[in-house]
Amino acid sequence: MAGYENLAVWADLLDAINVFPVADGDTGANLRISLAPLRDCEQTFSASVDQLTSAGIGNSGNIAAAFLREFLNSEGGGLAIQAARGREQAYQAIQQPMAGTMLDVFDALCLLFEKEANGKMEFCKVRRELQESVANTVHCLPSLQEAGVVDSGALAMFLFFDGFFQHYLQKKSDPTPVMELFSGKLSISASYHAESTGEYCVEATLTTNEPRKELSDQIASLGESAVIVIDKGETKVHLHTRNPERLREDLAALGAVVNWSDEVIDPMHASSREDSFCDNTIRVLCDAAGSLPLSLARKHGIILLDSYIVTAEQALPESLYSPEKLYSLMRHGDKVSTAQASNRERHLHYQASVAQHKKILYLCAGSAFTGNYSVACSWQEKTKNRDDFIILDSGAASGRLAVIALLTARYAETGAVAEDVVSFAEDLSKRVQELVFIDDLKYLVAGGRVSKTKAFFAGLMHMKPVISPWVDGVRKMGVVRSQKSQIVFALDHLKQYMQQDETPLILLQYSDNKEWLREMVKPQLHSLLPESEILLVPLSLTSGVHMGPGTWSVAYG
Repeated sequence: MAGYENLAVWADLLDAINVFPVADGDTGANLRISLAPLRDCEQTFSASVDQLTSAGIGNSGNIAAAFLREFLNSEGGGLAIQAARGREQAYQAIQQPMAGTMLDVFDALCLLFEKEANGKMEFCKVRRELQESVANTVHCLPSLQEAGVVDSGALAMFLFFDGFFQHYLQKKSDPTPVMELFSGKLSISASYHAESTGEYCVEATLTTNEPRKELSDQIASLGESAVIVIDKGETKVHLHTRNPERLREDLAALGAVVNWSDEVIDPMHASSREDSFCDNTIRVLCDAAGSLPLSLARKHGIILLDSYIVTAEQALPESLYSPEKLYSLMRHGDKVSTAQASNRERHLHYQASVAQHKKILYLCAGSAFTGNYSVACSWQEKTKNRDDFIILDSGAASGRLAVIALLTARYAETGAVAEDVVSFAEDLSKRVQELVFIDDLKYLVAGGRVSKTKAFFAGLMHMKPVISPWVDGVRKMGVVRSQKSQIVFALDHLKQYMQQDETPLILLQYSDNKEWLREMVKPQLHSLLPESEILLVPLSLTSGVHMGPGTWSVAYG
């Protein structure tokens, strides 16, 4: 758990320097998903480790999962033996193992264990050896040399083991910060340019009776960057291809394809790179409970602090969970809930943010909805960087929080001084508004947020409540009977709030009703306020879990 949390809080940096094997900027995201079973493994350790193979996605995620599944095998005979087995599995998973990757970290770890027969090592020595293995990767691969950075996957494994061994060896004093350890190797060179390959990243699972060696060779011949993990009759496949349809046909000829996903590989754009915001005097950190998709947050340099979406199968960071999958589960009656990151993970997140940026403005979801503000204040009192970490209780959630964060970040991009940016955010928190339209009260009932009696009568009378998140909690704004009357209610509110010639930012948020909002609601908003900026984005999944499918929202300011 300590290893996962320490890796997760640096995920944005890992994405920002991800150039090998392709510069698609997703190493951190893939590892947060792939290793998520370890986040809450205290009560079900064996089950969590077993889930690693199926959870693995992406090149880095599948390789790390292959290693850690053996390394964390509690019946494996001790960490030294388990590390050697994990290293073997990681190498077997890759058709073309290369120096300059996370394999170097596994090599260094196994060498350390060979020198220490009892498996108990000095933390400083472990850190120094693993640090050196990561630092050397910048010289091993042409793409890393050109970009001037260490390998993202190798750094990720360093971060995992840094957290792991701090806890395992009970290291209490703060070690040298990561930004100092790899100074000058964590920012992509301005001259570096990633070309589009026209390839797709494919993740698939198939069942087959083919012999292991022959199967791996056959699959590897079908694409590039192959990572193949065979476990308990199932074969996890990661491949890059220009023709996903043909690849699926070829895999089907080898066995039954039981899971499939393909996604075009986009090279990182300069606007999404960290150095695009180097002139900002202050950076915005915001709870992901605001309706800000990860792509939009990154475009404006906003750092998201995730809660977790919890289902029977897995718990995943909110910003990386699929809205389509969430609402499908809810409509089928599956139990879905949310969970905050642990206090330790949140503290590490604050610390990592301050380490990477001059000054942080943390826009917390309102205290009426979460305890994030009090957790942050408690950490701030104990840190030496308290003046660089400014905390604002936004009194908001979902779209209100997103509009506040987005407009504040845009203001910070103008080069405004930190004090003015904070004042700007404080003013926004008082005037930004939101209307949330709930389709069915049964989801609020299931979460204990409205009584069954009220839900019964509302359903009997076909009533759809309209609510708004404010500093004192959720306010009831009215009730309507149909989707058509929801639109009328929203338009009337906007008419009262602003003049026709104003140019507000309007966040139109969907659950599982994106097309309806695009075709029916957005045109009417544009007709009412033709000069406004209207963004169609997913409703915060934290809000979606509590309020259910069919919910939509409009926030403006």
